[in-house]
Amino acid sequence: MSFTRREFLVFSGAVGAGLALSSLGIDLGPAKAFADDVKLNKMKSAKQSTTICAYCAVGCGLICSTDTKSGNIINIEGDPDHPINEGSLCAKGAGLFQTTANNPNRLKKVLYRAPGSDKWQEKSWDWALGEIAKRVKATRDKNFIEKNAAGQTVNRVEAIAHIGSAALDNEECWPLQAMMRALGLVYIEHQARI
Repeated sequence: MSFTRREFLVFSGAVGAGLALSSLGIDLGPAKAFADDVKLNKMKSAKQSTTICAYCAVGCGLICSTDTKSGNIINIEGDPDHPINEGSLCAKGAGLFQTTANNPNRLKKVLYRAPGSDKWQEKSWDWALGEIAKRVKATRDKNFIEKNAAGQTVNRVEAIAHIGSAALDNEECWPLQAMMRALGLVYIEHQARI
């Protein structure tokens, strides 16, 4: 039996709708009860405190649950009593727990992979910052545009772009923006606008 593409899509849609509309006799009650019990036991020894998400200027409210025994953050969720987000979080806010110090996958050292290499090397922060500064200066010197085609002074660099971090507050963004403008960058953006 062969299907045309259209017949396959119609058949798939019908099967999907049928599955969605019928319960198929699957009882998810025990799985939900187990998950609720695990979360409840984990949260029994937690102290909850409210804070504001640092990712952008919206100011969504968060509830941080901290284990009273270890002092580690064990859960971060939206604050339903907060007037701005009413408990909901964007993808960045929902992933905020990943940036905490007790995330075992968070990198704490500089890893560098040389061009053409397939291996990562651990480097010091001093080396990394010096290398970044050296490469920025070399790129700026090579691509600096003093005058445009009309002979007007423009003093700009179009070979480097900058995107700001949403974890920065306004007081940090201002000197960063000033530094980028002093370098002559014209392609400056902020992550919260994207």
